[in-house]
Amino acid sequence: VQLQASGGGLVQTGGSLRLSCAASGFTLDYYAIRWFRQAPGKEREGVSCFNGSDGSTYYAESVKGRFTISRDNAKNMVYLQMNSLKPEDTAVYYCAATTYPVDGYGNSWCPSTEYEYDYWGQGTQVTVSS
Repeated sequence: VQLQASGGGLVQTGGSLRLSCAASGFTLDYYAIRWFRQAPGKEREGVSCFNGSDGSTYYAESVKGRFTISRDNAKNMVYLQMNSLKPEDTAVYYCAATTYPVDGYGNSWCPSTEYEYDYWGQGTQVTVSS
Protein backbone atom coordinates (compact mmCIF):
# COMPACT_ATOMS: atom_id res chain seq x y z
CA VAL A 1 0.00 0.00 0.00
CA GLN A 2 1.48 3.29 -1.08
CA LEU A 3 0.47 6.90 -1.46
CA GLN A 4 2.36 9.33 -3.64
CA ALA A 5 1.67 13.04 -3.24
CA SER A 6 2.73 15.54 -5.88
CA GLY A 7 1.87 18.89 -7.39
CA GLY A 8 3.32 21.32 -4.88
CA GLY A 9 5.30 24.35 -5.87
CA LEU A 10 5.80 28.08 -5.52
CA VAL A 11 2.89 30.34 -6.35
CA GLN A 12 1.96 33.96 -5.72
CA THR A 13 -0.87 35.04 -3.47
CA GLY A 14 -4.16 34.47 -5.23
CA GLY A 15 -2.76 31.72 -7.42
CA SER A 16 -3.78 28.10 -7.77
CA LEU A 17 -2.23 24.67 -7.47
CA ARG A 18 -3.61 21.17 -7.81
CA LEU A 19 -2.17 18.49 -5.58
CA SER A 20 -2.43 14.85 -6.55
CA CYS A 21 -2.41 11.75 -4.37
CA ALA A 22 -1.84 8.52 -6.25
CA ALA A 23 -2.83 5.34 -4.46
CA SER A 24 -1.39 1.92 -5.23
CA GLY A 25 -2.02 -1.43 -3.63
CA PHE A 26 -5.57 -0.63 -2.56
CA THR A 27 -8.83 0.71 -3.93
CA LEU A 28 -9.95 4.13 -2.74
CA ASP A 29 -13.59 3.03 -2.53
CA TYR A 30 -12.97 1.55 0.91
CA TYR A 31 -10.91 4.37 2.34
CA ALA A 32 -11.11 7.88 3.63
CA ILE A 33 -8.40 10.07 2.13
CA ARG A 34 -7.46 13.18 4.02
CA TRP A 35 -5.04 15.96 3.14
CA PHE A 36 -3.03 17.28 6.04
CA ARG A 37 -0.57 20.13 6.09
CA GLN A 38 2.21 21.18 8.40
CA ALA A 39 3.76 24.61 8.45
CA PRO A 40 7.15 25.26 10.08
CA GLY A 41 6.81 25.37 13.84
CA LYS A 42 3.15 24.37 13.77
CA GLU A 43 1.22 21.20 14.39
CA ARG A 44 -0.06 19.13 11.52
CA GLU A 45 -3.65 20.02 10.66
CA GLY A 46 -6.32 18.36 8.60
CA VAL A 47 -7.28 20.32 5.51
CA SER A 48 -9.81 18.25 3.60
CA CYS A 49 -11.12 14.71 3.38
CA PHE A 50 -12.88 12.50 0.86
CA ASN A 51 -14.97 9.68 2.25
CA GLY A 52 -14.80 6.75 -0.15
CA SER A 53 -17.97 5.26 1.29
CA ASP A 54 -20.39 7.89 0.03
CA GLY A 55 -18.28 10.53 -1.66
CA SER A 56 -18.85 13.08 1.08
CA THR A 57 -16.23 15.75 1.55
CA TYR A 58 -14.97 17.78 4.48
CA TYR A 59 -13.04 21.00 4.68
CA ALA A 60 -11.29 22.94 7.40
CA GLU A 61 -12.87 26.35 7.94
CA SER A 62 -9.68 28.03 6.81
CA VAL A 63 -9.95 26.55 3.30
CA LYS A 64 -13.69 26.36 2.71
CA GLY A 65 -14.68 27.97 -0.54
CA ARG A 66 -11.10 27.93 -1.83
CA PHE A 67 -10.09 24.26 -1.86
CA THR A 68 -11.89 21.38 -3.54
CA ILE A 69 -11.16 17.71 -3.02
CA SER A 70 -12.10 15.15 -5.65
CA ARG A 71 -11.44 11.57 -6.62
CA ASP A 72 -10.79 9.89 -9.94
CA ASN A 73 -11.82 6.26 -9.60
CA ALA A 74 -10.33 5.18 -12.90
CA LYS A 75 -6.91 6.52 -11.93
CA ASN A 76 -7.23 5.69 -8.23
CA MET A 77 -6.24 9.23 -7.38
CA VAL A 78 -7.43 12.02 -5.14
CA TYR A 79 -6.90 15.66 -6.00
CA LEU A 80 -6.87 18.85 -3.98
CA GLN A 81 -7.57 21.90 -6.10
CA MET A 82 -6.35 24.96 -4.23
CA ASN A 83 -7.49 28.37 -5.42
CA SER A 84 -7.06 31.87 -4.02
CA LEU A 85 -3.97 30.76 -2.18
CA LYS A 86 -2.71 32.81 0.75
CA PRO A 87 0.72 32.97 2.40
CA GLU A 88 -0.75 31.16 5.40
CA ASP A 89 -1.40 28.16 3.16
CA THR A 90 2.36 27.63 2.94
CA ALA A 91 3.15 24.18 4.32
CA VAL A 92 4.13 20.65 3.46
CA TYR A 93 0.99 18.86 2.34
CA TYR A 94 0.47 15.17 2.97
CA CYS A 95 -2.21 12.78 1.84
CA ALA A 96 -3.18 9.97 4.17
CA ALA A 97 -5.56 7.04 4.00
CA THR A 98 -7.47 4.86 6.41
CA THR A 99 -10.45 2.57 6.19
CA TYR A 100 -13.46 4.66 7.09
CA PRO A 101 -15.26 3.75 10.34
CA VAL A 102 -18.89 2.63 10.22
CA ASP A 103 -21.34 2.81 13.12
CA GLY A 104 -24.23 0.49 13.88
CA TYR A 105 -26.53 2.45 11.57
CA GLY A 106 -24.23 2.17 8.59
CA ASN A 107 -23.01 5.75 8.83
CA SER A 108 -19.40 6.42 7.96
CA TRP A 109 -17.19 9.44 8.32
CA CYS A 110 -13.69 10.76 7.80
CA PRO A 111 -11.53 10.33 10.90
CA SER A 112 -10.26 13.70 11.97
CA THR A 113 -6.92 13.12 13.69
CA GLU A 114 -3.64 12.15 12.08
CA TYR A 115 -3.29 9.22 14.46
CA GLU A 116 -6.26 7.50 12.84
CA TYR A 117 -4.61 7.30 9.44
CA ASP A 118 -2.58 4.25 8.55
CA TYR A 119 -0.96 5.17 5.26
CA TRP A 120 0.86 8.36 4.35
CA GLY A 121 2.35 9.92 1.29
CA GLN A 122 5.74 11.58 1.43
CA GLY A 123 4.55 15.19 1.41
CA THR A 124 4.75 17.95 -1.16
CA GLN A 125 5.82 21.52 -0.43
CA VAL A 126 3.45 24.38 -1.17
CA THR A 127 4.86 27.89 -0.87
CA VAL A 128 2.70 30.96 -1.38
CA SER A 129 4.60 34.21 -1.75
CA SER A 130 3.11 37.54 -0.75
